[in-house]
Amino acid sequence: MHSYDEPVYLISVVANMLDIHPQTLRQYEKEGLIKPSRTQGRIRLYSQRDIEKIKMVLRLTRNLGVNIAGIDIILQLKEKMDEMQDEVNFLRDELKKSNRNGSVHLSKAMVTTNSYDIILFQK
Repeated sequence: MHSYDEPVYLISVVANMLDIHPQTLRQYEKEGLIKPSRTQGRIRLYSQRDIEKIKMVLRLTRNLGVNIAGIDIILQLKEKMDEMQDEVNFLRDELKKSNRNGSVHLSKAMVTTNSYDIILFQK
């Protein structure tokens, strides 16, 4: 089994899986929406994470009519939100470690957060 971020899929396989033309994938890469890995021979390889990102782009364009510039902004915001969530999780873990040592008073040890997901609705 491959990891979520391991680049293993050729462009033809991804195009077939998503029922799109390989040129569409090349265009998404040219626009900076996706960044597939490359072999030493310059062959594009896509990870499962890349495929999920492409699916999101397709939903935004096909179902919601978002243009490329809008998609770029949405993807950047989602990336920032994910980074912030990772930081909150890290800080929560650090606080738990500190609490085990008794260095933080329990009344001040509560960390809560809201998790945000981008949910796309079809009309």
